[in-house]
Amino acid sequence: MFESLIGLVAIIALVVIISRQQSRIGLIERELGALRSLVLSGAVPPVATPSEQSAIDSRPADAAAAIASAAEIASPAVSEPITAQAPAMEAEAPFGEAVPGPWTAGEPKAAEPAEPAAAAKAPGKPDIETALGTRWAVWVGGIALALGGLFLIRYTIEAGIFGPGVRLAMAAVLGLVLVAGGEFIRRTGFQVPVQGAAGAYIPAILTAAGAFILFGTVYAAHGIYGFIGPALAFTLLGAIGVATIAAALVHGQALAGIGLIGAMVTPMLVASQAPNPWALFGYLSIVLVATGVIARMRDWKLLMAAAFVGTGIWTILYMTDAPGANLSAILFMDAVTLAVLALVWLGRRDDETGPTKAFDWPSIAPGLFVAFSALGLSVDPAFAVAGDALPGAVILAAMVAVALYRPLALPLLYAAGLVTVLIYLGIIPPTSVASDFSSDALGVDGQPVVVSDALTLRIGIALGLIFIGAGFWAARRFAASAQIRAASWGAWGVIVPLVILLALWFTFGNIDRDLVYAAAATLLVVIFAAGGEWIARSEEPPLKGGAAVSFALGGAAIAGLLMLHMAFDSGWTTILLGAAAIVPALATRWRSYPVLGWISVGAVIAVLVRVAFDPTIVGAEFLSRTPVFNWLLPGYGIPALAFGFAAWQLARTTNGRPRLAMEAAAALFALLTLAMLVRHAMHGGVIDTGAMTLAEQAIYTLIAIGAGAILVAIDMRSPSSVLRYGSMAAGVVSVAFIVIRHFVVLNPLFTDESTGRISVFNLLFLAYLLPAVAAGGLALYARDKRPKWYPQMLAVVAAVLALAYATLSVRRLFKGEFIGLWSGLGQLETYTYSALWLVLGVALLTAGVWLKSQVLRIASAALISIAVLKVFVFDMSELEGVLRALSFIGLGAVLIGIGLFYQRLLTRAAKENG
Repeated sequence: MFESLIGLVAIIALVVIISRQQSRIGLIERELGALRSLVLSGAVPPVATPSEQSAIDSRPADAAAAIASAAEIASPAVSEPITAQAPAMEAEAPFGEAVPGPWTAGEPKAAEPAEPAAAAKAPGKPDIETALGTRWAVWVGGIALALGGLFLIRYTIEAGIFGPGVRLAMAAVLGLVLVAGGEFIRRTGFQVPVQGAAGAYIPAILTAAGAFILFGTVYAAHGIYGFIGPALAFTLLGAIGVATIAAALVHGQALAGIGLIGAMVTPMLVASQAPNPWALFGYLSIVLVATGVIARMRDWKLLMAAAFVGTGIWTILYMTDAPGANLSAILFMDAVTLAVLALVWLGRRDDETGPTKAFDWPSIAPGLFVAFSALGLSVDPAFAVAGDALPGAVILAAMVAVALYRPLALPLLYAAGLVTVLIYLGIIPPTSVASDFSSDALGVDGQPVVVSDALTLRIGIALGLIFIGAGFWAARRFAASAQIRAASWGAWGVIVPLVILLALWFTFGNIDRDLVYAAAATLLVVIFAAGGEWIARSEEPPLKGGAAVSFALGGAAIAGLLMLHMAFDSGWTTILLGAAAIVPALATRWRSYPVLGWISVGAVIAVLVRVAFDPTIVGAEFLSRTPVFNWLLPGYGIPALAFGFAAWQLARTTNGRPRLAMEAAAALFALLTLAMLVRHAMHGGVIDTGAMTLAEQAIYTLIAIGAGAILVAIDMRSPSSVLRYGSMAAGVVSVAFIVIRHFVVLNPLFTDESTGRISVFNLLFLAYLLPAVAAGGLALYARDKRPKWYPQMLAVVAAVLALAYATLSVRRLFKGEFIGLWSGLGQLETYTYSALWLVLGVALLTAGVWLKSQVLRIASAALISIAVLKVFVFDMSELEGVLRALSFIGLGAVLIGIGLFYQRLLTRAAKENG
């Protein structure tokens, strides 16, 4: 197990070091590229003076070799040798910062024209030999030193050469020697990167190897041999980790990562019979503060995020020991985390309020872990039963305060808002974090969730007020400079109070009707609307109605929706929701906020949801059987009128997409009003009759045809591909309804359904004549507005529907209310069909000529052909006496008349063309 831990740490260290050094390789390659461009352009560095040459000669061997290599690359094609000028180099440069190369281009001098002696060498990327000899040799060498020291200790153990104390002392000395060697090399100037070796920073690698050996030595002294106790081992391991992190100031972020990993795993390596949470979190606080200071000095975001993750994981792991966990220690660690974020990491940042950066991504880690600890304190029964829900709420309030104080800590706002929403959604029966299906109870790990009591109610009110106040104040502060921040604060300032109000109403209030919570919802409407106006006045330009204002006004609309549900019963709620669409439309007279029109559209959606849930408006048991004058008339009619007025008002002000949606909604609800009243009257005041009937299907067909016409009209006023294809889809759906349901499945000829006792306004009128008129009207309206096939399809369907209505009406005239096929055919009825079809054929021919519609003329020819076949095939065998004669005489007269009619048309056409 010990060897596996060593190997894992070594691999992690190798990956971190390699990733860190890639930037240095890129720096050297860019410098070489700049030098190559200088050489190819013909510019030549000036000749070095004797004093400069002596300075070059006195430099260390690696720098002199680098300068000589550069001089070789930059050798000009001239007859006389030219020596490159080398600038003075800095004695030291911190690791992690851009270190200048061993040469600097001076002011170039024009070279004398001369014949080129040889082509200049162009520097290329380091080859495999260079990589193996410089970077990989150093990296693998450092890891080998660390492992070698530990393996040497293991060998002495197996061979029994030295005692445990001597072996550990030798290992400690080796670690200290490596650390000292790294510092010595750094101070003597060997940190200067050369070509191909910039990523092999030897001082950092030696220091990392030494720290690794020291970690292993202290752990062995405690965990294997027991030479030192837990307290001393804990202290030494922590000191090594913090010292390694501090050494990263001169050796780079990779070394800080190694030290942080060692510091975070230290509590796992040291076992104690009586663990002290204050010692653990005190130690983690020191590591976090030290890491925060160093990361802030070097702006190492990854290191800071890793430190937050480490402390957050330890906090959550400790909380899993509830109820034995110490609440004060948890709150202390959360407070330290927030303080380091606000005062150390984000302290004194110049770009904190700038619009170019929305948030600081390392803040995501403390936001998630601190919010998760607050969630555990509020939801976990082990904490909640002890009254720890209040400290959890304090943590959430502190997160909001830090996000307000440090705008870059915006993730804290999201985390606090999300956890608050989860907490209060969890108190709504029957929702919870988990379910115990065996006992039909709800809870966490088989235990019931936090009990909803007065404390939960008061905490919810307090958190709602905190989010409202902070959210709207910050949204106004950033409305003109940072749109994302303003929108975020405005959104959470609305979402959290609304969720809390909904949860408290479901948990403590009366679901049917509760005036107290209705008053609270009304107060939120006023606060959100006033807050949106307050934010809008600070926008640039003022009253623009940006995202933050949209969230505020949208929250006011949702609060108004809740108020109506809390204060009124189902019937009045639906009616008032429809009428409420007028309010935002009227508001566009004074404010041109884009969200106002969409709030009206939201009212339409809310009404649609309600009528889909309960099409009777007030419930089937309370719906009056009186025709027309019942709850259906105001329930559908008032929203239709309100939507129409809202569309008219929006057309006078904003005139955008919301206006089109309101026009469509007004027309749809007008059709629904008519359809529902017809259905109510036909079924004796009962809306829900179970199985589908032809009357019900006819209503749906009329609605589909009406929807197609509405979409065509809207598309003509404001062209849109969605409206275009949507209108044609509605027409195709209506035709499918007619063919499948009207003609086959629900045809009273096959079902023997009652057609009604009224002579004209009966089922046939609703199911065949009205759809025929509607389809014909839509075909005529869409004639030049849609593809040719679309109006032709509707015209054919209209003609067939009219034929079906006339034919079925004749059968009803002979058979009465029930017209099933099994009741037989009489001779007079059979003759009437022939005469009727001939008359309808002539009528279609006349309409086709008058409307110049080839489709209607073809339909008339088809219908007359059917009549001819019926007369010659059916009437000849079934009819007798005068009816048979009249059938053939009538057919002959009609056909001759049609022939004369066509001859006259052709003669007139010939005269006009001649």
